[in-house]
Amino acid sequence: MSATLAPPPAAASDASADEPALQTRALRVWYGASLALRDVDLDVPRHRITALIGPSGCGKSTLLRCFNRMNDLVPDARVEGDVRFDGVSIVGPKVDAVTLRRRVGMVFQKPNPFPKSIYNNIAWGARINGYRGDMDELVERSLRRAALWDEVREKLHRSGLDLSGGQQQRLCIARTLAVEPEVILMDEPCSALDPISTARVEDLMEDLKDDYTIVIVTHNMQQARRVSDVTACLMPDVEAGGGRRTGVLVEVSPTDVLFTNPVDPRTEAYITGRVG
Repeated sequence: MSATLAPPPAAASDASADEPALQTRALRVWYGASLALRDVDLDVPRHRITALIGPSGCGKSTLLRCFNRMNDLVPDARVEGDVRFDGVSIVGPKVDAVTLRRRVGMVFQKPNPFPKSIYNNIAWGARINGYRGDMDELVERSLRRAALWDEVREKLHRSGLDLSGGQQQRLCIARTLAVEPEVILMDEPCSALDPISTARVEDLMEDLKDDYTIVIVTHNMQQARRVSDVTACLMPDVEAGGGRRTGVLVEVSPTDVLFTNPVDPRTEAYITGRVG
């Protein structure tokens, strides 16, 4: 019997709006015999931008991929503990991963448009998910939400690969929006972009958070301070006796608090550049 990820009600109650969109409890992730994340308890608030920061190899992307079961695609990956979306546990086979990923979309580090037209980059996901509405309207709406419509409206039938890197990333965001998710996961979405394109994507994230919950992995401390409402700092730890570097969540706070008055000395060492 599969657990049901029911669509949210048209008008959520005040109480449900205050409930976290995503939660982890005692989360552990293994890759084969290596423990990548240990005992992560995290609440991700709705309609906010939550940044995951920390040195390379501390499990930020691993944690992000737990929210839409992308770790299922990694050989020998194993998840213990609980991950919840809208109060429903999404760990294990009882929840269909494809259904989950329609509601929890993902934008990757490197822009990855399909080798199709700009129009079909947007329409493809909607079609395979059974969309029966006005496709032209959906494509325009998605590109407008991604702040790309004015730049591509006259060349919708040109390849998405012809766009600049920053435009390609916004196209990928538009493609994600077209399947109408509730959560958008972003894994270092600006790391391959120039400063102007980065600013445009950051502005877009700010615009989108009124309608979507956003979780972003970033190595850029300035970006985390600029765009996020909440910041979670992960650090590598050493599993007792095993000699393995394992990611642990050391602090979660409103972003302005974490960057001005961190509680954990490991957080302070990282954000001040003494550890990196």
